[in-house]
Amino acid sequence: MMHNNKRVLVAMSGGIDSSAVCLMLQEQGYEVVGMTMRVYDLPRQFAEGETDPDFIRSARELADRLGIEHHVADVRKEFRESIVAYFIGEYEAGRTPNPCVCCNRDFKFRLMREWADRLDCAFMATGHYVKTETAADGFTYLLMGDDVRKDQSYFLWRVPQQTLQRCIFPLGPFEKPQVRAYLDEKGFGVRAKQGESMEICFVEGDYRDFLLEQRPDLAEKVNGGRYVNTLGQDLGQHRGVPFYTVGQRKGLGIALGKPAYVVRLNAEKNTVVLGDEADLQTTAFFAENAELVNPEAFFADPNLTVRIRYHSNPVTCRAEILPDGRLLVRTTETLSAVTPGQSAVFYSGRRMVGGAFIASQKGIGQYL
Repeated sequence: MMHNNKRVLVAMSGGIDSSAVCLMLQEQGYEVVGMTMRVYDLPRQFAEGETDPDFIRSARELADRLGIEHHVADVRKEFRESIVAYFIGEYEAGRTPNPCVCCNRDFKFRLMREWADRLDCAFMATGHYVKTETAADGFTYLLMGDDVRKDQSYFLWRVPQQTLQRCIFPLGPFEKPQVRAYLDEKGFGVRAKQGESMEICFVEGDYRDFLLEQRPDLAEKVNGGRYVNTLGQDLGQHRGVPFYTVGQRKGLGIALGKPAYVVRLNAEKNTVVLGDEADLQTTAFFAENAELVNPEAFFADPNLTVRIRYHSNPVTCRAEILPDGRLLVRTTETLSAVTPGQSAVFYSGRRMVGGAFIASQKGIGQYL
């Protein structure tokens, strides 16, 4: 499909980063088209007497000031049925979800591509702090953003090649203070002073309260589960597997005379395994549903590193495919609290080369 190669669809959240993206691209000569996704309403987003949330009004005001098209995609129903349902289902299954990772591939970037096609936009742009490059092997790679504290490549490992090839990420070369200064300089000082957005856009406060709000019968359904130690010995009752995560130490409601950590979760048996901090440490783990940019180069890469959570430091590793299709990842440094459901994201230098979901670690002992 041919598109107008000067039209770019910008995901506008009404915040600092997407506002800066609109200004930058307009200055570069692009015809900017704004799109704001209404995915989930929270009470704090509404001023008294307003029917639209504040982020939509903020995005619309910027679009009016810049003289650009602005569209609102009301996708609350689809978001609830896909991303929110996934979030709840993962906790019920004893895994810790990565909603931003799934939303970016299955929701946000998919919708942007559909709307870009509909609105005759050749490109899509967001306020993510990442870069892209097309390498000699013909693949388009994400690169870490220059601001290491804001780098968001970890959350984008599932975005497909055909989508990445149409993406522009103007904030990749900048640090956050520079973006604020840029907005201030351009006469958008009020926006430059806005705060940061929440990590999970649809959850305020403790995720456990959200689960109970969405599943009123959940507490009764999972109540009566047992704490056990690493030898399988009973230690007492807990609230239910969905209310715990691997590595958790606080809020266990049990006194063992020493610090105890959640080591494993078994949703089928509704058991929570408690152990010492040492029981969380490993130099190998299983991952599944891998998506690798260039598999041949990935497995041959001597400089491969992995992150097992956002903001963790990349650790040198090597990976191999097991007969059942899972990845076995071995690291040169000890990892702590490798958490099923979270993402393992792989890099070669600053280049993101693939990712996978951390799987159940049952049986990993034979590889240590």
